[in-house]
Amino acid sequence: MSQADDIEGSRRDFLYYATAGTGAVAVGAAVWPLVNQMNPSADVRALSSIRVDVGGIEPGTQLTVKWLGKPVFIRRRTAEDIATGRAVEMSELPDPNAENENIAGDAPATDENRTMDEAGEWLVMMGVCTHLGCVPIGDGAGDFGGWFCPCHGSHYDTAGRIRKGPAPKNLPVPVAEFIDETTLKLG
Repeated sequence: MSQADDIEGSRRDFLYYATAGTGAVAVGAAVWPLVNQMNPSADVRALSSIRVDVGGIEPGTQLTVKWLGKPVFIRRRTAEDIATGRAVEMSELPDPNAENENIAGDAPATDENRTMDEAGEWLVMMGVCTHLGCVPIGDGAGDFGGWFCPCHGSHYDTAGRIRKGPAPKNLPVPVAEFIDETTLKLG
């Protein structure tokens, strides 16, 4: 092998690498807009978390707020609501999972796993029926003293767990936390 062949080989290698590099940059430039368009828009990012003042909610009442285009029920439960929710046997529930985004894994749907605090006074749930997406009515509605979806007859108890009707799952609990005594952060 002569020196001329060595130089020719290194030139050929350089051209291969330069062409491959240029092709990679061109593919990246073509694919980036397709990937970037899958990111959420600015208005969605702005609403990804909200703060709600819950200082005016009395025990036994509920506040409904809109978050990410869906209703969220924030209920301050009475001692009777808490006792009723905690007295339910897990074997009575059609959906035994907590449906709580604050808890990792499939936790059981106990009253304690679905509420915001140790005492069980604060319950925060998405206000969308898990059957066909209707909005259930609250304030002790239905056969179990919680929420009732009049569209198809789903009954939820005082912890938002499905008890009767066609809904397959409990009302989901979103990611939420108390920032201070009267401010709840969703998202």
